[in-house]
Amino acid sequence: MIRQYLFGVLLIFTGFNAISQTNTDVGLKGGLNFTFFNVQESNFGENAETEVSYFAGLFLDFEIDEYFSIQPEVLYIGLSDFKFINAPIYAKYEVARNFDLMVGPSLNYFFDFFNNKFKVRADICAAYNITSKLDIHTKYTIGFEEISPNGIFIGLGYRI
Repeated sequence: MIRQYLFGVLLIFTGFNAISQTNTDVGLKGGLNFTFFNVQESNFGENAETEVSYFAGLFLDFEIDEYFSIQPEVLYIGLSDFKFINAPIYAKYEVARNFDLMVGPSLNYFFDFFNNKFKVRADICAAYNITSKLDIHTKYTIGFEEISPNGIFIGLGYRI
């Protein structure tokens, strides 16, 4: 529990530091989430149960150089009877003009999700910048535990 609070404090201080820098973007994200249950470590199985939900949150984009940046996010995900916070930390690389690939760990805190509420998953994401302020993105999240759901996210991001 202390780790979660320390992570939250670190994220807040990082956010204040980012706002004071000139090469940092702040933005909003939202969209649809397709979650797959009853899977074993990224194998959807024969009868995977799928549920559609929503996500919304904030992101910071710390530019390292012209093509590389670090992008942490904090997303709220509403999924049927349980809700959770998803906090991916992406290494973001521009592979072509207006097209980015992102990869990184995803820290998740599930509200009322059995006994183990904190889970680490992995994300891979692709984003296309429609304009300098608006992007469309999709990501795949893979759980490392049998009971951790996998998901596909499709949404929009807007830089403020």
